[in-house]
Amino acid sequence: MTHFDLDENGIWLGRVWLPEAEGPAVVTCREGRVIDITAKAGATVRDICEMDDPAGYVAAAEGRDLGALADLLGADPADRTTMHFLAPTDLQAIKACGVTFARSMVERVIEEQAAGDPKRAETIRARIGTLIGDSLRNIKAGSDEAQKVKAALQAEGLWSQYLEVGIGPDAEVFTKSQPMSAVGYGAEIGILQISQWNNPEPEVVLLVNSRSDILGATLGNDVNLRDIEGRSALLLGKAKDNNASCAIGPMFRLFGKGFGMDDVRAMQLDLRVDGPEGYVLHGQSSMSEISRDPADLVRQTVGAHHQYPDGFVLFLGTLFAPTEDRDVPGEGFTHKTGDRVTISNSALGALANTVRYASDCVPWSFGAGALMKNLAARNLL
Repeated sequence: MTHFDLDENGIWLGRVWLPEAEGPAVVTCREGRVIDITAKAGATVRDICEMDDPAGYVAAAEGRDLGALADLLGADPADRTTMHFLAPTDLQAIKACGVTFARSMVERVIEEQAAGDPKRAETIRARIGTLIGDSLRNIKAGSDEAQKVKAALQAEGLWSQYLEVGIGPDAEVFTKSQPMSAVGYGAEIGILQISQWNNPEPEVVLLVNSRSDILGATLGNDVNLRDIEGRSALLLGKAKDNNASCAIGPMFRLFGKGFGMDDVRAMQLDLRVDGPEGYVLHGQSSMSEISRDPADLVRQTVGAHHQYPDGFVLFLGTLFAPTEDRDVPGEGFTHKTGDRVTISNSALGALANTVRYASDCVPWSFGAGALMKNLAARNLL
């Protein structure tokens, strides 16, 4: 498993599993050490996010040294008898934005036109490429230029609902997964056995409290089952929300100490897939090419029209949509079980997970009810 260091200038907030407590601890990382800062005042990540100054609280919080970061990164998340990283979210809703990069929007149109058939995708891809060329680079959703591209595609009979959310005025925001259901660093990440065309989606994930304050960011893998969603956008839930199909981590880097939203806007995410047969895929997703500003995506998610009393995390979408062939010419990339997926960024660290079938991943059993009972038993409520 990939090991990494967290920037010592960062203010980090996350969670680990404590075997002796049979539950989670809220932690930070300082000088390569993982520190348990769980307290009645901040028994959950949600509680800390609702404070007046979450970053200040985390930076000053006293705690117990749990060991070296490298040691926890090497632990097996499937083993409840060992300390290991969890997803850094707890009670927050897990939301995601789709089609926020105009160039990746084309791949969604192709998925839909191909009805989930990777063999047809290459022909459609060539047709669209000839039509619009490089006109999607740096295009802004809702602009006059975006409307011209939309009209050109529709004139060619390539209308798609993805055009509307990709370059129209309103963003696609959906529920990726349930609170407490995401997996963290090192865990297995799940795809459905019936899917024959799927890929990782490396994304920046924002941390937002109930007051709509954007507090920090981390990495996420919004696993995409392209054939299932391509058959019908109404199958989005089946394509996106499955056991272990959402990975977040390793920890949130809170804004402050020279790190903020402008850093998020300039981020480049690197992705590497190491297959069990020796296959290697490299990819990148550059936030500078996003068609909607991250702050606008947050505003479209929360407001007078929709509230989140426990806050939420928001996947910002990805530019990455692999088209190179893995096995069969013309069928592009798809996962194999055993793939090791690593998403990294110098400011946020790395998120590494191994692909399995969702039915073979550890079943999700520790939800909000279990968390409340556990914290009460530990006299933390």
